[in-house]
Amino acid sequence: MFVDSHAHIDGPEYDGDRAEMLQRACDAGVELILNVGTGDPHSGSLARAALMGAQHEQVYTAVGVHPHDSRLFDSSVDEKLRRLLTNGERMIAWGEIGLDFHYDNSPREVQMSVFRQQLQSARELKLPVIVHTREAEKETVDILRHEWTGSNLPGIMHCFSGTAWLAKQCLDLGFLVSFSGIITFKKADDLRAVALEIPPDRLLIETDCPYLTPVPHRGKRNEPAFVTQVAACLAGLRGASVEEIGTLTTQNFLRVFQLKTG
Repeated sequence: MFVDSHAHIDGPEYDGDRAEMLQRACDAGVELILNVGTGDPHSGSLARAALMGAQHEQVYTAVGVHPHDSRLFDSSVDEKLRRLLTNGERMIAWGEIGLDFHYDNSPREVQMSVFRQQLQSARELKLPVIVHTREAEKETVDILRHEWTGSNLPGIMHCFSGTAWLAKQCLDLGFLVSFSGIITFKKADDLRAVALEIPPDRLLIETDCPYLTPVPHRGKRNEPAFVTQVAACLAGLRGASVEEIGTLTTQNFLRVFQLKTG
């Protein structure tokens, strides 16, 4: 059994073959998918994401305002997220939220303010958070230390591509660390070295599809079935079988979100 702990399968990239894509995931042993809703929070994107969990038994949902869209965040969006997360079916986390200083699609000060606000709301609702960070390691850690320490709530650093320093800070904060197809890329030796240092009980795998397609499927649209390639890479690094990595990361996912199967 495998879990894709971070996917974006409600988007238009899958409108032509969503049912077939979900079947391919099942056929590959991917029994659970966490679909993460992003996009303009004033559009229908968050509600669209929420429907995925309501309509498909293998799908859970998280919603939040991505740092790219932080400039669009306001009190009405906070209310919308709270409503979806408390009333929707199979809604299990607030995210993805965080900081992205690579693209700067929203001003950095706005990103940091909105990150803080969403952490505070998630903490109030006692929900785990899913965090995105790119070229903003120190700022991300500083905000998490201030807003999340003492919450006794879990978090996931998704699509990890950072430094060993960031990994250590995530672990110190009690976060799980999730690896995507990036770990299979030819030039990702430093990232693979970091992955070796993550304790087994803090490890997750994801696709972040439709992006970051793993080797050997580079050039194709990514999809949840390909999370097995991430597991295979980690298995090779850690001297385990693919099945062992699948079982381990599935158990971690179920534990962090307090879910049961069967």
